[in-house]
Amino acid sequence: MKPSVQIVPTAMDALHTVQELNRRGYMKDNIYVLAHDSSQTKQLSEAASASEISMKEEGMFTAMANVFKSRGDEIRSKLTSIGLSDIEAERYEEELDRGRVLVITNVH
Repeated sequence: MKPSVQIVPTAMDALHTVQELNRRGYMKDNIYVLAHDSSQTKQLSEAASASEISMKEEGMFTAMANVFKSRGDEIRSKLTSIGLSDIEAERYEEELDRGRVLVITNVH
């Protein structure tokens, strides 16, 4: 099943979106937050009780390769690892470049 992506303008909006998804029955393992800055992604995922796209979703080799990529390449790689197309990943990475935050739900 293809993930659902919501683009929100601020970290606070991301927190509210995750809270609403929790109320609707989504579990932490099925909600990801992603910001352009990796430390902001980590802080948001902890504050919102959401997940980060990690080695579990990416696979070990992709996660290791991401260490050597630019942040934009790493973001696109993470997005394609959860089921988005290259074109979608590019578009969402551009939204992150503009300071927006992604809230992604992925139910298997």
